[in-house]
Amino acid sequence: MEVILLEKIANLGNLGDRVTIKAGYGRNYLVPQGKAVAATANKIAEFEARRAELEQAAKEKLQAAQKIGTELSKLEISIAHKAGDEGRLFGSIGTHNISEAITAAGIAIEKHQIRLPHGAIRHIGDYDIDINLHSDVIVTLSIKVVAEA
Repeated sequence: MEVILLEKIANLGNLGDRVTIKAGYGRNYLVPQGKAVAATANKIAEFEARRAELEQAAKEKLQAAQKIGTELSKLEISIAHKAGDEGRLFGSIGTHNISEAITAAGIAIEKHQIRLPHGAIRHIGDYDIDINLHSDVIVTLSIKVVAEA
């Protein structure tokens, strides 16, 4: 299946690129999410007419992500969780807990934007996590996990 990308997608292409992908990926994800359209003659002409508008929207999204990224880099997040005597948490801290803590600090982050490189957090300590705000903007944030009093 050949599609035209309506926004930059990591590991696939940039805005306006015509790429060949598997049909299920296009039909079930890219097209319903509005990230791509099928590369037919009509859609190609329609895309070229809207290209400047789409490029401006992409530029605005990138600038907004960069602004949020600078705000995030200033944050210091501390999450309190029940823990045993040896520093092992009862349960774990995942993307949902982290997104709630960041949102409580004043910056709205969705849990799908958070990348935990080593999986869920299960011990007390300091951790560096990546937050994927845009395909070009990835912010590393330090999180401190402490025992709940």
